[in-house]
Amino acid sequence: MIHNLESNYNCANAGEDLHQLKNELASLRSSGIEDEESQQTINRLENQISFILNKCDINH
Repeated sequence: MIHNLESNYNCANAGEDLHQLKNELASLRSSGIEDEESQQTINRLENQISFILNKCDINH
């Protein structure tokens, strides 16, 4: 998970970062763990993916 996404995020890293975030998200979802901490992590990953897609104007 990326810990410092800010308005000055460098979109040159988007491809690698999105790949990593999507892999983490898929792994967490497939683990079957449904506690509150896991749900918060899933939400954070989804938000980070959305931020990068929007910031870097990447089609979903």
